[in-house]
Amino acid sequence: MAGVRRRAEPTRTPDTGVFMSQTEEKPRRLVIQEFVSLDGLAAGKGDSVDFIPASTQGDATFGREQVALMDTVDTLVLGRRTYEMFAGFWPKVTSGPEKEFADKWNALRKIVFSSTLARAPWGSWPEANVVRGDVAEEIAKLRKEPGKDILLAGSISLAQALIRKASIDEYRLVLCPTTLGKGRMLFPEDASTLLKLRSAAMLERGGMSLIYDRIDGTG
Repeated sequence: MAGVRRRAEPTRTPDTGVFMSQTEEKPRRLVIQEFVSLDGLAAGKGDSVDFIPASTQGDATFGREQVALMDTVDTLVLGRRTYEMFAGFWPKVTSGPEKEFADKWNALRKIVFSSTLARAPWGSWPEANVVRGDVAEEIAKLRKEPGKDILLAGSISLAQALIRKASIDEYRLVLCPTTLGKGRMLFPEDASTLLKLRSAAMLERGGMSLIYDRIDGTG
């Protein structure tokens, strides 16, 4: 069935009493990954994200976590600015300690929301698809397709729109050990979301990897 992942569950047949396997339908989930400062900002002055590599670059623990994440998703959703930043960097990573992650990242199906781009090349890898519709509506369509989970990375405006619509299932927040003072908040002021902490892990450069699930029924 389209739009679901299946997990085998045992069931007893009425005629023989033998346990057989049946499938449990599980819809695709929307996961966001965002980097935030200690004062809650996802970007600094002028939309700078220089604090992210300064907090995570060379962190082997974070690198292993990111590689593991790639095995759970198959679709990457981006806004135009984040696309341009990623497309200018990750296709060029062909060696070194980040290659394993880069190969998985570059191979993801990519969707870019933009009202100005005509196309979205990604180095020598397949191009991203450009979408101009409402992000929440498009995510709802993606959920109905077969596959692994969907990842939204960065792209603060898209993230805020989806937070308002209560469309996000899992929040992966990397708390960076710095303050920015001025910039863009991740969570919009006009939305309230109740989250349940699933895991918290210390990173090697002083940050924290926090994974939250949205509690059903909250915005």
